[in-house]
Amino acid sequence: MPELMLPWLELSILIPLIGSLLVRFPRDRDLARKWCIVICSLALTCTVGEWIDFARMATFEAHDHWDALASIFHANLLVIDELNAPLLPLISLLFLLTVISTLRTKLNRFSLSGTLFYQAVLLATFSCRASWLLIALLIIGAIPPWFEMKYRRDESTRVYSIHMIAFAICMVLGYWLLPAGAEADPEQPRSTTLIAGALLTLGALLRNGIFPLHCWMTDLFQRATLGTALLHVLPMTGAYAVMRLVLPIAPSWALQSIAVLSLITAVYAAGRGLVETDGRKFFCYLLLSNSSLVLVGLELVTSIGLTGALCLWLSVGLSLGGLGLTLRCIEARIGRINLTHFHGLHEHTPKLAGLFLLTGLGAIGFPGTIGFIGTELLVEGAVGVYPVIGIAVVIAATINGIAIMQVYFRVFAGRSITTSIPFTAKPSERFAVVVLALLIIGGGLYPQPGISSRHHAAEALLEHRGVNKTESHHDGKHSQSAASEVQSDSGSMNNAETTTDLNETNQSQSADDPTRADRQLNESE
Repeated sequence: MPELMLPWLELSILIPLIGSLLVRFPRDRDLARKWCIVICSLALTCTVGEWIDFARMATFEAHDHWDALASIFHANLLVIDELNAPLLPLISLLFLLTVISTLRTKLNRFSLSGTLFYQAVLLATFSCRASWLLIALLIIGAIPPWFEMKYRRDESTRVYSIHMIAFAICMVLGYWLLPAGAEADPEQPRSTTLIAGALLTLGALLRNGIFPLHCWMTDLFQRATLGTALLHVLPMTGAYAVMRLVLPIAPSWALQSIAVLSLITAVYAAGRGLVETDGRKFFCYLLLSNSSLVLVGLELVTSIGLTGALCLWLSVGLSLGGLGLTLRCIEARIGRINLTHFHGLHEHTPKLAGLFLLTGLGAIGFPGTIGFIGTELLVEGAVGVYPVIGIAVVIAATINGIAIMQVYFRVFAGRSITTSIPFTAKPSERFAVVVLALLIIGGGLYPQPGISSRHHAAEALLEHRGVNKTESHHDGKHSQSAASEVQSDSGSMNNAETTTDLNETNQSQSADDPTRADRQLNESE
């Protein structure tokens, strides 16, 4: 396996892990916050460095240079590939911006040490290739929110504990029952493989909050700090567990059944978000709906659907991350947001109002935002498998859009208010949300690099689970036409480069495989 120039993966994990101990020493919490920002910045630098280092290698996967863990366990435990390469910087960015936007008045309730420890666990989880270590890290990652609710906020953890214990049991038991060589032929699994896969799938769906196993998510948003809840749910560790543990062993019919269940969750959560009267619950259901749509694309087992889901994964992280931080800034001024009446905050916080609208529209794939092409590819992939699924995806996205506009008018319009306390956003708060807003717009205006990277990752993942290359090539051509239609609708010159890049990729594949090229020529004749 190729090596990176530096041990980026280990550094990105060790820096926040050591930092979680260092920020405990200063008695001045503002000084501890500054240390935390520096540590998160260093972790972000390492994750961006490993992404750039990996991109220049033009390979599917690589591991650290001077890999200490590999020398101890005689296996590559930490690996970067095309699936997790952009997710690692996304996680580091979300943690950095969350800490930056945390006001001094919130430092007593928001644990800086716990946040850095959880960042190290998440980065290790998304860098992990070994299944046993991945399951252990997923279980460890469920502890920090529980610890905060139990000991820092003195809240009930019954609902959260029941779901996370069930999640841990399913993951451990499923891995224990999984026979060796289960990945050899996923389309004709043995009965033991099916049982193990069902347990692993149930555990992943529990962690992802799929209906009717979603109660712990709303309970988490109600009882934990909003910053902790955002950082726990936004990276979508349940979806990552599905990609690493379930996709290689599950047959296509089982994955598509999971996609139908995820689609039901997406529509249900969109409807619940439309009628919610609490700001946190609204955001929770909006996030649940969008993450379920990502899971729909991941389980379609087609190149175009998987490409759309991987694009939407990044879009949801950026867009809903910005929307969540905006709601957090509003809560810092007026407390918990009650959506039964109008608040009229636009006059006092016009910048937050604009950022709320931009990030909200980005979450539903509005044209010109990073989620537009990903949503269109997801719809195309869903229609190709089950036409009804494509219609339901559009319905869920439409309801989410209506809910976002309704909440926008409830929070920022409706009446004029006077207050003796300035509600203007602090520079640190504006900086955090503006960075995400710029990435949302930039990804929408110049999507070619991201789409090409996600398309290549989708094809490699399908080949890894044994999907016929000819079918993948056909799906690749279908995704090119879908991407071309989406790009022509958006009217952007940069978007057209995506189709060109995909054509060049498939042409090079045909040139490397003369037999396939001849077969395609005969089919065309």
